[in-house]
Amino acid sequence: MAIRRDSLTMKLAAALLAFVAVFLGVRALDGGSASLTGQPDVAVREGELPGATTAQRIEGLQAQVREAPSDPDAYAQLGLAYLQQVRETGDPTFYPRAQGTFEQALRLDPMNFTATSGLGTLALARHDFRGGLALGERAARINPDVARNYGVITDAQVELGRYGAAARTLQHYVDVKPELSSYARVSYFRELHGDLPGALGAMRLAVSAGGGTAENVSYVQALVGKLHFDSGDYAGAEGAYRTALDTDPGFPAATAGLARVEAARGGYDPAIRRLRALVQRLPLPEYVIALGETEQAAGLTVAARRDYQLVGAETRLLQVNGVNTDAELALFEADHGDPAQAVDLAARAWAAAPSVRSADSYSWALSAAGRDAEALRMSERAMRFGSRDPSFLYHAGMVALRTGDAERANRFLSQLVAQSPNFNPLYGPRAQRALEGLR
Repeated sequence: MAIRRDSLTMKLAAALLAFVAVFLGVRALDGGSASLTGQPDVAVREGELPGATTAQRIEGLQAQVREAPSDPDAYAQLGLAYLQQVRETGDPTFYPRAQGTFEQALRLDPMNFTATSGLGTLALARHDFRGGLALGERAARINPDVARNYGVITDAQVELGRYGAAARTLQHYVDVKPELSSYARVSYFRELHGDLPGALGAMRLAVSAGGGTAENVSYVQALVGKLHFDSGDYAGAEGAYRTALDTDPGFPAATAGLARVEAARGGYDPAIRRLRALVQRLPLPEYVIALGETEQAAGLTVAARRDYQLVGAETRLLQVNGVNTDAELALFEADHGDPAQAVDLAARAWAAAPSVRSADSYSWALSAAGRDAEALRMSERAMRFGSRDPSFLYHAGMVALRTGDAERANRFLSQLVAQSPNFNPLYGPRAQRALEGLR
């Protein structure tokens, strides 16, 4: 791993002690779907209530821009509040509103740092990683002393496959200001390199650091739950998810996580009920797919087919609001739809952002389309850092199996079954059957 582990560990521990000693306020976590692409922190402006909900903050900031339409900072803060609202509600229609307010801030003040960095965050949330990198670098030129903007740059570099540059940027971020957001990014970077214990250690520091809102604290706890789940520690995952829900009842990622734990333990019925309730209030594609796959595993094929059809509608809603879903949709099409379309989507995702994540998506799409030799080459790219993500391991093992590379297939499937055998109600049993066939 490129980041200096001994130096970084000492810095993280020292920073945690500093937070406890002087009760510093912690910035909001930048979060996202497959990576940590999300919001920069939102400062409390004069006249705002520190405990206000995001909806209340939006109302207050809207009043401010009506009263002071020439104040660029008010527009910039309103844009950040809109991004936070997406995090909390899953409603992508706030993305265009955020873009409009950031752009208005820049019309009033072309050198406004908050609006520039905010637009970078918005670009990342929409999976426009090249645009996010350019905006993050521009914001750093405007004000190189604001540490959190280096999170925007790091996220973009990671998703563009520029891992050496990302490691250097992240190290600089940690050197300048170790905080909740930098802890979370250290965790993700370690996770990408197959270091799940190290990733969990960094995320525990993020939990200890706290966050500005209940949603941010719950988001970090949900990531802790996912790391436990991916490691096969379903009891630890359940504990983290329930802690997240104690902080923010109904938090979507934790609710979905509990359903995954229930399904992993064979409780398909409670998992389906939990996911069904979640999808009814927040029909994001990842939750709809999880529901459909759990239904399919339980033999409810008609219900699963109906829910898979909903994925297309929800994906179109995201696309209308500027979100690039090529990599995620490619995996869905490879598993449940049209393999040829999966290849087209994955090829676009790889061209736009050649990361290990898009390589995994591309390899799986090529395999579904029967293009085994190409799939194996792309799988090697996806696994070049030794990822222990259960989905990566499953895809790598099955791609190798289909190409006749029994040794490679056995290595990855054995690792998967030993680590997290019930990672998915459909693909966990398939991996175990494939491994038994190899043996």
